[in-house]
Amino acid sequence: MKALSGTAALRNLREQPLWMLLAADKAPVVIALLQSMLFEDDKTLASSALHERLVHGLDQLRATGEDMPQTAQAYIAEWLRQGWLNRRLPTAASEEEYELTVEAANAIRFLAMTLKPRSTATESRLATVIQQLTRLAEETDANPQTRIAALVDERDRIDREIEAVRKGAIKALSDDRAIERAREIINLADELAGDFRRVRDEFDKLNRGLRQSLVENEGSRGEVLEALFAGVDLIGESDAGKTFAAFWRLLTDPEQSEALFEALESVTGRPFARQLDPRERKFLLNLTATLMDEGGGVHEVLQNFARSLKSFVQSREFQEHRRLHSLLKKATQAALVAKGAIRPNQSLDYSLMLTSSRIRSISQWMLYDPAERVADASMPEAEPSDIGFDMVGELVRQSEIDFRRLKQNIRMMLEQHTQASIGQLLEIFPAEQGLGSVVGYVALGAKHGEVTTEIETVEWQGDDGQVRRARVPTIYFMKERYVELVD
Repeated sequence: MKALSGTAALRNLREQPLWMLLAADKAPVVIALLQSMLFEDDKTLASSALHERLVHGLDQLRATGEDMPQTAQAYIAEWLRQGWLNRRLPTAASEEEYELTVEAANAIRFLAMTLKPRSTATESRLATVIQQLTRLAEETDANPQTRIAALVDERDRIDREIEAVRKGAIKALSDDRAIERAREIINLADELAGDFRRVRDEFDKLNRGLRQSLVENEGSRGEVLEALFAGVDLIGESDAGKTFAAFWRLLTDPEQSEALFEALESVTGRPFARQLDPRERKFLLNLTATLMDEGGGVHEVLQNFARSLKSFVQSREFQEHRRLHSLLKKATQAALVAKGAIRPNQSLDYSLMLTSSRIRSISQWMLYDPAERVADASMPEAEPSDIGFDMVGELVRQSEIDFRRLKQNIRMMLEQHTQASIGQLLEIFPAEQGLGSVVGYVALGAKHGEVTTEIETVEWQGDDGQVRRARVPTIYFMKERYVELVD
């Protein structure tokens, strides 16, 4: 029975995009192209950039005798159909963006590990297993006596290590073992990107399933809205939603972020780190920003689902979808009734009127002539003003945001912390220009910070002594991007 169930599971997996990519006729070429374009450096590409790079890659392959008969557009369409590429249109974007699906990324990662296999069971992986098991045993132990005994043993061990260090007996990892552990960390962190994509796909499936259930629901608008809000809670309370919420809280925690940044700075500054590949060193240096980008993307998708579902129900689009669903359902039922009475090749005495549009010649269009509406260009002389240069300078200072001062505040904050939000900046540096300072921080954050879809409430004191509050997007200024804020 195990063989039968295993055979059924593997047959089902063989129809999935991962296996289909590995078993494709042109698998080596296709995987190499996808890996070079969307796996190594860039995780997402705009439609024009992807097309340009693919055309260049195909030309190089054809020059070596590789048989690649289709055009770049045809290959992209085929990869979309096979489930190896995802296509989406981000909010306010001018063109579509492409990225690898989770299955395609896993196939490429599997082949990369096969090409560079681990020679042995590495010490770092064994140490990770032991540490996690020990921690699990300790954190699930509800006996106070054993917990106290374990903590005392840990304290004694730390005291022995401190005494050994004071005596000069410092044991540092060899370069080989340090590189092994660093690469193990890189592999684990790289897999997090796949986890983010998987969580986002889970949200997408929940969103599509909820939309389908809303369209099929034949209740009143109140019942549909009630189902909508229940569905939004369902997305947030799903396993993927809970897991991501816990991870996002950990990632945006100031203490955890500080510890991660300091550890990365220390590791990349060690002599053994020079023996890592350039791609591995770059990955470690940008790890915090990469995690924030991936996590922020998933968080934005989750928020957009809730907003789009509400708009979907309240707009006429929902009513039109429900009407079309009802018509398709009736047509399907009628087809099933007629299935037994009418042969497939039987001629029917029925005419179908097709819609059409009237064709007009382009020569009938009239061009707009701006000369027909010439504005009055005369300019009357203005009355002399009593405003002096000092008053003009004060008005300019009040009307123009002092970005130089705001950048200086951010730099001073990042010299003490690894990340800072707008609320934290306003707690340390008063808003000299009131709301203008807040707007300036938001503008700088959109250009030099990590913007999330969360909302932060900030407050400042105006010139009249009144405390004012505003709700702004939660933006984190990262220490990795300190150089961008230097004038």
